[in-house]
Amino acid sequence: MTFDSRLLSGIGVLSAVIEAGSFMRAGEAMGLTQSAVSRAVARLEQRVGVRIFHRNARSITLTDEGRRFYEQVAPHLASIEDAAIRAAGSGAEVRGRLRVNVDGCFGHYVLTPRIHPFLQRYPELTVEIAVRDRMGDLVAEGFDIGIHFGPPEPSSLICRLLMDTRVLTCASPDYVARHGMPEHPCELEDRECILMRDPATGRHYDWELARGGESVPVKVHGRMVVSDTGSLLGACLSGYGIAQPLEVYTKPLLASGRLVQLLPAWADETFPLYVYHRTPNLMSAKVRAFIAFVQELIR
Repeated sequence: MTFDSRLLSGIGVLSAVIEAGSFMRAGEAMGLTQSAVSRAVARLEQRVGVRIFHRNARSITLTDEGRRFYEQVAPHLASIEDAAIRAAGSGAEVRGRLRVNVDGCFGHYVLTPRIHPFLQRYPELTVEIAVRDRMGDLVAEGFDIGIHFGPPEPSSLICRLLMDTRVLTCASPDYVARHGMPEHPCELEDRECILMRDPATGRHYDWELARGGESVPVKVHGRMVVSDTGSLLGACLSGYGIAQPLEVYTKPLLASGRLVQLLPAWADETFPLYVYHRTPNLMSAKVRAFIAFVQELIR
């Protein structure tokens, strides 16, 4: 079959629309009119024989066929970009825009406070960080990489474990002064606890304290349920009650004395952090560099 250069052009427009979220913004990024973008997508749909977008007056979304098509072609676009950089003899292969979908606590407390050296290392790279409770569809939303806590989410992407961080039980010094130190996990059932909502279920996370091979489920209660790490820490620091934050972002607060760890012998429960990306042989240089940087951070 004779190669049709318009097909590659149409795929480029498709990628721009997915990243921008609309025909209008994609046109602005590419220097095209909204109607030109719409025509390019329509030609691509005709060429491949599937409807790629659901369109209405307010939004566009990928169809199932469109999502599968983009999942297949997007890695090759990244490979073409890398090949073009190498062919140009550029010494800075890590460049362009990197879109990252991250868990809130990792984004707020681990990644963004320490990303400055990474951006200094790659001056031709722009990083867009979107903090999300749930990963969602990375491909459909045009993300290059996802980093999220919790069990692996269903995805066509590669999922790799980055780390396991301990779940700590903490309170403020003021709270400990007023209520004393618990000596066994079961005592937490009689304390005011700050609960964290699980976005996957809508319920708060269950508490389970572990020591060696022993595990103790605790039926905690509390009048405050939060959905983000900032609120959890804020309420705990205020002295309201007991919380279970993750060690990866709680260390500085413990070191400064703003929080106190309760039941330190019962802190063997861990929570996993995963990275999601395309197959290793089709990863772009910028994704490889970012994953290496994140691994440095968590070490």
